[in-house]
Amino acid sequence: MSAVKRAISAADPTMTTLDQRYRIANYIDTFALGHYARVLDATDRKASTHVAFKVLRPEHLGGDQPRWEYQAFAHEADLLTALADSPTVVRLLDCGYVEAGGEAPSGGGIESFGTDAAAFRAAQAGFFKRGWRPYLALEPLPRAHNLFYLMRPDRAGLRWRVPTEEGLALALQFAETLKMAHRQGIVYLDHKLEHVYWDGVQLRIIDLNSSRRVEGKSRDTEGLFRQDIHSLCVGILYSMFTGLSPQKTALRPQPGSVTEVEARYQAITALDFGVEPSLSPALQDLIQRGAARQIDTVDDFIDGLQKVAALHGWDFPGQYTNPHNRDARAHLRAGLTKLRKGQDALREARDLFREAAIQDGITDDLDAELRRLVKAVNEMLNTRVIP
Repeated sequence: MSAVKRAISAADPTMTTLDQRYRIANYIDTFALGHYARVLDATDRKASTHVAFKVLRPEHLGGDQPRWEYQAFAHEADLLTALADSPTVVRLLDCGYVEAGGEAPSGGGIESFGTDAAAFRAAQAGFFKRGWRPYLALEPLPRAHNLFYLMRPDRAGLRWRVPTEEGLALALQFAETLKMAHRQGIVYLDHKLEHVYWDGVQLRIIDLNSSRRVEGKSRDTEGLFRQDIHSLCVGILYSMFTGLSPQKTALRPQPGSVTEVEARYQAITALDFGVEPSLSPALQDLIQRGAARQIDTVDDFIDGLQKVAALHGWDFPGQYTNPHNRDARAHLRAGLTKLRKGQDALREARDLFREAAIQDGITDDLDAELRRLVKAVNEMLNTRVIP
């Protein structure tokens, strides 16, 4: 069905309602609010699956023409479709428009375009005139894997850093994602911990609404690719390995409007690793060169990462790896796996203690003991090795 016919059919009184298609639940973006959208937990009744339901904030409606915030939904759907084969980029499950007002939509009609990003874009003008808001239904990712959520300290003077072994793995996966994107003329641009999910093994990346498509080869496009590497080094890798914002403060949410995204790290060309002197000098040097815009292509950056990784026991073709380092790395990886399992077990134990403490009718004596245990476990988790 064409976009025009879809738009006409949406006006039919027999149209599907939002409540028939999705059961909207709680907000899941409260730890790092976005500029142009809210994200809610939802159930796709048609597919019987959970989704992250991303919908335009109502304050971005209005005017004679759609604002960039409105247009960003179709733009993001296009890019998610283009990068659908990437194992790291969040998957688009559905896109469309909802009639309901209010920050959390409820009631009214819905027009779904599935994963047909082209039809979704073609119908944009018609739905804008009717006052309907765009939405994306995305693959849900666990909040507990969000790197900003994991690393942001809950008290002054406290900070965490990702172990170098895991950080190298994350950096290599991110670089391979940029390689795929750059080959298609896509620059990610919006590098910040809020957009990174990590479970110790697999990287996932969200929010391509501020990313850009460029065409052809020119000094400007080469500069944007270089800027993408710069922003990765400054906005994600530096924070990941130091636990600090590149603005030399405690971690905090980064601004997210389209103008702020491109200006966010422009003035940062040198990084201070004094707070983390144990970090590999070779890795510090690589990230510094990225911050100084001295790395021209993502292939050069991947080559640099592989050279650093070889110093830590990784094997790559053409790179010498000390066999003793290789053996030590095997023990290191096994130890990190046990640490992660241990931290997960601590959280599960704490939640069991909390569940017990809220039971009606327990004695003050037992309540006090349960609260003591919850406090003690939280203190252990606050001094954990891995964020």
